[in-house]
Amino acid sequence: MLRYFIILFVSISLSACADRTVSEVVPSAATIGTPETIFVSTSRAREANGYYGFRRGETIKFLDTTVSIPPNHTPGTLKFSYANPNPQKEFVLANVTELSGPSGLREHLRGEDDVTIFVHGYNSTQTETIFRAAQLTHDIGLPGSTLVYSWPSRATGYGYAYDLDSMLFARDGLEQTIRELKSLGVKRVTLVAHSMGGALSMEMMRQAELQEPGWANRNIEGVVLISPDLDLDLFRSQMKRIDNPPDPFIVMVSQKDKILNISGRLRGTDEGQRLGNISSVASLEEFPISIVDTTAFNRDAQSSHFVAATSPALLSIISSLRLVNNTFGREDRPVIDILVPPSERNADGATEIVLTETGQAQVTTP
Repeated sequence: MLRYFIILFVSISLSACADRTVSEVVPSAATIGTPETIFVSTSRAREANGYYGFRRGETIKFLDTTVSIPPNHTPGTLKFSYANPNPQKEFVLANVTELSGPSGLREHLRGEDDVTIFVHGYNSTQTETIFRAAQLTHDIGLPGSTLVYSWPSRATGYGYAYDLDSMLFARDGLEQTIRELKSLGVKRVTLVAHSMGGALSMEMMRQAELQEPGWANRNIEGVVLISPDLDLDLFRSQMKRIDNPPDPFIVMVSQKDKILNISGRLRGTDEGQRLGNISSVASLEEFPISIVDTTAFNRDAQSSHFVAATSPALLSIISSLRLVNNTFGREDRPVIDILVPPSERNADGATEIVLTETGQAQVTTP
């Protein structure tokens, strides 16, 4: 057990080396790199210096941001600086504008049919999350608009307990964000959550279902949980409260996820198991979800805890599938339907999909 605390201590020391709350805005960067618009809904409090830090806000704020993606960007990589950013080589904020609430967002989303909400995980600043969302949007070619739900993470290696409380605090804000988008006329809202953001998303859907059974399916087009840092028993209890879950409902896992292995062992679970690194779907077979195993792509991924965003090979496959959608005029068709047609998936329970390095999908239905 000692070695796990040593690893955590090292991560704390490294994360303390830079002021991660500083986010320089360089308007001229938009003329150098490729501009990507990322909207933000945040439950972080705004500090006196104008930045959104770790304190919890009393109301939801909406932002319009522009990220400049460097000309030499390689899919799966995310390079940026906390000070003196170089637009030729790094992701840079070119604009940050606070909107006048949902009404301000309405002007930007007028006529928009699709919005993907990206929910970050533990130890994340608002700017880092905006950059990651811009990278994913650019590398995959997500349809419509992308919006980050930025919840008040402490953004330090030693802030795990604070982030757990903040994750629960942020449930109402995420639900409100989805309700606002639907009230603005957005037809399809897709929820993409990473790590602890997966726990937040599940808790939000559970609480909404307790108030309005069927809410998640009526308001969310699809759910993608990437490397969810979530206890299996807890996930099962949450799923049992969600009447008719959104379809598709995808859980992306990797059996070589080092961070989840540590998280599980510190919690005393067998072999460090969390939802995001499960080796068997047997305990989830009753739920209509797809478990996508990305372990094969761990080799070229920059992060074993975020293979879906940092593996150039996997991103290339997902991007190609999106291109096929667009070519045949099926932009609204989920990528999972092309990867594995509904006829090959378990209509009544879980489907395990193991992706190989060649892009083939090996399907198992319990």
